[in-house]
Amino acid sequence: MVKIETQIDNQVALLLINGEIDASSSIQLDESLAAQLGNDMRLIMINCTGLDYISSAGLGVFMSYIEEFKGSGQQFVLFALSEKIRNVFDMLGLDQLMNIVPTKEEAIKFLDEE
Repeated sequence: MVKIETQIDNQVALLLINGEIDASSSIQLDESLAAQLGNDMRLIMINCTGLDYISSAGLGVFMSYIEEFKGSGQQFVLFALSEKIRNVFDMLGLDQLMNIVPTKEEAIKFLDEE
């Protein structure tokens, strides 16, 4: 089960993920990301501090939005992944396709990279 909260502040959307993203809860992740696509947000930051587990379905949701966010001109960045979750992204090469940083402060810097 996952809980995803969205906070909006000055063209920045912050999604806070708490719990596990599996096949059934990946739908909620998909809906949360879709809600940010094409709106006037310049940066979408995903706080993964509370992300305990992610299945291939959850990874697939993130992968499906990589090109869409690039095409919309929006920056998309994940931060604060646990070592276990980060290793999953790294093993699959997703760290080469997605913006993944350790801290919120580093994620905010993506605003300057437009």
